[in-house]
Amino acid sequence: MRYQSLVAALSLLGSAALALHDQFPINTAGETGARPLDAISSNPDHLNSISSNEQWSFDECPSENATGNLIFNTVHSLLQHWPNTRHRNGHNIVPGVIPIGTLLYHGTNGSLMIPSEPEWTATDPEHAIFFSRGNESGWLFTLAATRPLKVLYFDGNSAAKLSEGMMDVQDIISWGEPRPERFFDERERIDALCTWGKEFGIDGFASEVMLCDFTAGIEVVSFVHITLPRDDRSFPHSTSLDPNTLIRTYEVLHVGLWHNRYPGDSRIVLDLTGLISLYDTALAPSLISVRAGLGRPNHRVLGISSDDISRVMRKLIEVITRPQPAGSGIDWKTLIHVIVDRYADRLELTQYLLNVSSSDPQELLERAKLAQTQLPCYAHAISITFHRHPKGRHFRHIFIAITKLKPLMTSSELLLLKAVEDTTREICRVTTKMWAVGVMSGLDTLFPIELNGGLNVAQIMDDWRQDIQKLMSWLDWSVWIKCRPACGPEEMCYLSTWPVNARRPGGPLLSPRNSQSLTNSPEEYVADRVGQPRYPKVPAEDWDLPQPRCIRRLQPYGF
Repeated sequence: MRYQSLVAALSLLGSAALALHDQFPINTAGETGARPLDAISSNPDHLNSISSNEQWSFDECPSENATGNLIFNTVHSLLQHWPNTRHRNGHNIVPGVIPIGTLLYHGTNGSLMIPSEPEWTATDPEHAIFFSRGNESGWLFTLAATRPLKVLYFDGNSAAKLSEGMMDVQDIISWGEPRPERFFDERERIDALCTWGKEFGIDGFASEVMLCDFTAGIEVVSFVHITLPRDDRSFPHSTSLDPNTLIRTYEVLHVGLWHNRYPGDSRIVLDLTGLISLYDTALAPSLISVRAGLGRPNHRVLGISSDDISRVMRKLIEVITRPQPAGSGIDWKTLIHVIVDRYADRLELTQYLLNVSSSDPQELLERAKLAQTQLPCYAHAISITFHRHPKGRHFRHIFIAITKLKPLMTSSELLLLKAVEDTTREICRVTTKMWAVGVMSGLDTLFPIELNGGLNVAQIMDDWRQDIQKLMSWLDWSVWIKCRPACGPEEMCYLSTWPVNARRPGGPLLSPRNSQSLTNSPEEYVADRVGQPRYPKVPAEDWDLPQPRCIRRLQPYGF
């Protein structure tokens, strides 16, 4: 009975896999459907062969060099503050526009004059005011786009002036190769970028919006004299922030929270049909060995070969000089978001259900049954729906439609298609495997089976726990990175960021938190000197992979 029950479950499982791909029509390798029940042998050797191709092998994990999940994740994170603070070293260049009528802000502590050379602007006034300084000669310009402004967007924390990889991609355009020793040459960098971009009609570069020409495509809406208390800044060499600077620094971080999550800062509209990813192994194969054995926080572009740089630059020029519009018309941003939106919460709930340490067999059994019903693939429910309502297969028309669009897709879209396919396949592989184990073990009430011998629920739960943890680590979606418990009304959830918590070149961290204590307790602080703000004791390794923590959003501030 056991093999027959398993075969029946796996037959329905084939329909479930098909139904999942009908919802997300991304199978470019061929159709995946359920084989008739009588066509499946009860031989265990055939249990991994439920589809016409072999993509549903439960034991076929992604290769170590696979980057589909990384491309998927970075594209979902574009323009969002939180994930690009967590993983600072960007790998994407994306063409985009700042729409007509969009307001930009430029803060300066100089004279009341429109900049005559490339300068920095912000999409929020609080950010720009920081650069007005507190010397009573500050000005805030409000600018409006009089036409769509053509920009290139760099992901990651690309405005951070550090040598650790945040500017590697910009350096390729500026100087033909990553130049980490020139991390603080911001004037030379913006001039080089704008000089290169002038030939192609590029108006600026983002994340901070570096405008190349303040007389082209923008007009001054207003200018305001800023009178603020004097502050004391000596980045990158200070070990503390004076109170006035601290307030303004906090306001910059505060407005960043508005763009933490999807859709991010929507005032920059990106064209994913022109995406250039340094995780594209066909575009930059030399980076495969550079990344080998390293975790995501240590991925960077330094080490890319000159041949790959040439290939990237050719691709970039091709993208920004092509006729518009280009591509299939598929809304990739929404498609990718829907996948994350659909599965992030359910995977997290499943992980929670499996995180039980009880030794009570009955409690473990009930928890396992709950987990079985909540597995994100919902294979059994989808199968039943399709068997009861055959016309439900109209979803296959979506798959057919997207397949027909492949000849219209740009190379960037084909890369996105592969990333979506790789990501959803792995989600379904793992969760379907978990579901099938539950069916085999008699945990699924829809498919009761006779069991011979005892049921080791603890072992099943342990295996599931490892499966879900490995899957979520592989996906590495930043929606799961949050303060637990949630922050109170006077707090905000925070990740260590530049310049407050960054390392000084060749030295310790910037903020006065260089205690040897490794406690994260919010009640424990270290004072820099009398009269200065207090800072929480946090481990230095928090900079490498920031962990969320609650900080005060009211004075006295602390980071």
